[in-house]
Amino acid sequence: MHDVLDTPPHIRSNIIRLEYDLGYIIEPDFGLLDELVSLEVLTHRQLVKVRSTDKTVYERSEAVLDLLETEDQCDKFITALQRTDQEHVVNFITQNGGQSRYLGYHSVLKQVVVNS
Repeated sequence: MHDVLDTPPHIRSNIIRLEYDLGYIIEPDFGLLDELVSLEVLTHRQLVKVRSTDKTVYERSEAVLDLLETEDQCDKFITALQRTDQEHVVNFITQNGGQSRYLGYHSVLKQVVVNS
């Protein structure tokens, strides 16, 4: 029997929760968009829309995130990030924005203060 805490969260729910921050750390250019097309996450029409020249890099990132509607698309998004050397983004998503590390740090800090 598995405890609920042992079950990894769905990638899509993490992406939704972290969408604002992800818009600042995803690099949509330099291969990610093409990889998303090859993995059939984006259509060519969507690609053209995302690559619109009047959008900033942040707006392109947000546009990509807005198109991720299913868990399968999100899993493929993770694959595309890995293939384009954005492992730091994958870690951010899979570690819930670093929240588990942050909470662990405060737990250790609390122990140090209590034991002092």
